[in-house]
Amino acid sequence: MMRTGGILKLIALLSVFLLAAFLAFHLLEINMDFSRMLVKSGAMEEFTKPARYKCGLYKLCPEDHFSFKMASGAASIVGPKVCLEDDILMSGVKNNVGRGLNIALVNGKTGKLIKTESFDMWAGDVKPLLQFLQDIEEGTVVMMATFDDASTKLNTDARKLISALGSSYINSLGFRDNWLFVGGKGIKTKSPFEQYIKNNGETNKYEGWPEVLEMEGCIPRKRD
Repeated sequence: MMRTGGILKLIALLSVFLLAAFLAFHLLEINMDFSRMLVKSGAMEEFTKPARYKCGLYKLCPEDHFSFKMASGAASIVGPKVCLEDDILMSGVKNNVGRGLNIALVNGKTGKLIKTESFDMWAGDVKPLLQFLQDIEEGTVVMMATFDDASTKLNTDARKLISALGSSYINSLGFRDNWLFVGGKGIKTKSPFEQYIKNNGETNKYEGWPEVLEMEGCIPRKRD
């Protein structure tokens, strides 16, 4: 009887051990499968996530083009932002934007920044803007963004000079309208890089100001 009881105990212990081993192996297998799923899910998420290129563009510009992205000012609170080839040329953070017209001049061959300037077209004088526009050299890329009001002091002469850079909407720009433009000195046609939205009390996103404009694309590099 004692021997039989000992054998039964041994069998019971062995059974418990085998069951524990089986459960442990089974749980390990589930965890490994779950880990694989997590890794696979992460890889798929990374695979399906859209690629981002210079200035946050969703497409890669050709080698002979410059990547750019711009935003106009938001009401009279947030200034405009201008990015070219992953370099922020103008922004509120850089403290080089102001009410009115914000302009960045870029070398059309190298993409290097020449200068930036802002012109107050509400309380300022249009003469410095006229001189600035007249002094732009041939082959220069001109990037413009509005902030608050950019039209009150913008006279006919200034509008003609900007129109000659390739703008289609500069003559329509009115009080607190939003406008973005990329043109060039010596351009032979109208620029494809321009957005305009009118200040309209019935459609404005902000009280007294239209919504922010955003524009991005690839600017052809100037060739000799």
